[in-house]
Amino acid sequence: MIDETDRKILRLLQHDATISLESIAEKLSVSVNTCWRRVKRLEESGTLSRRVALCDPEKVGLGQTVFVAIRTNEHSSEWLEAFAQTVESIPEVVEFYRMAGDVDYLLKITVASVAEYDRVYKALISRVHVSDVSATFAMECLKNTTELPV
Repeated sequence: MIDETDRKILRLLQHDATISLESIAEKLSVSVNTCWRRVKRLEESGTLSRRVALCDPEKVGLGQTVFVAIRTNEHSSEWLEAFAQTVESIPEVVEFYRMAGDVDYLLKITVASVAEYDRVYKALISRVHVSDVSATFAMECLKNTTELPV
């Protein structure tokens, strides 16, 4: 169970993972040791799963975001395992969800261009059978955050 101090630590780290323990402790009016123990506990429990650097997709040449809806008639655990392994092996797929409703799976793919998406699409369908693939190309990103509202 996390308390309000843990939530404050999580908010600070989500906003800037490079913030020092000293700075967190100062902002929360707790000792550095207390802060260190809490961060360690959050990491050990998996609440704080990792700390990463975020790249600007445009500045690294990956300005095209594609949302891909996949439908399948296959629902066996063997097919899902093969599909998941295929998706995992494609680095351009940055998010992968199993859905409820009309769409079985949703992928978020980040590429440089439509031609690059086509290459990813061909790689995907050459490795695993799917019934329907529908791509939607993002025109503009209006909000993108990794910060959860804790």
